[in-house]
Amino acid sequence: MVIAIDGPAGAGKSTVARAVAAALGFTYLDSGAMYRALALAATREGVPFDDVEALGALADGLVIAFTEDRVLLDSEDVSDAIRIPEISAAASQVSVHLPVRAAMVRRQRSLIEAGEFVAEGRDIGTVVSPDAPLKVFLTASEPERARRRAAESGETEASVLEAQSARDARDREREVGALRPANDAVEVDTTSLSVAEVVARVVRLARERGLAAVR
Repeated sequence: MVIAIDGPAGAGKSTVARAVAAALGFTYLDSGAMYRALALAATREGVPFDDVEALGALADGLVIAFTEDRVLLDSEDVSDAIRIPEISAAASQVSVHLPVRAAMVRRQRSLIEAGEFVAEGRDIGTVVSPDAPLKVFLTASEPERARRRAAESGETEASVLEAQSARDARDREREVGALRPANDAVEVDTTSLSVAEVVARVVRLARERGLAAVR
């Protein structure tokens, strides 16, 4: 079973999903980290980001695991390496390819079937788990999203906004798993909300739907 939390970069998905999982006693699944890990592997091995066949084969062969707040790639802790701006940009490029998405969706579904997860990404509620009993789509204004990302990365807000706009366009226009809310998703604009307020709302929705016991 999965609670799906989707939305664009900077909307607060990772922070909210991690906190909701902790509040409900679920496991947090960062689907974006899987694409970042692939981008890192492709960068290290010199695989071009437009080589669809090679990227698909690479995605099929990677061993990606999650342990607490760490991401392991072939048993190596790459939690920090996959968060640098270059890898973030590369992840958006490799994720548009159908063989890559197919491989990652298979992995995500396999994980979800094995337990109770709060999964965040861009197509959890539309592609990975369209039958999820709770789907949340987080949004925020473009300037606010850029401000948040810049605060995390140390880049200027202007440079983040430019990269963000390009990534949003790629995510919305890709053939499979395009960035959009599921028809039955609850949309939450986080622009003026604190993390605690957003988490409280999602936890309340989960409990109202009988997905977790009230503590």
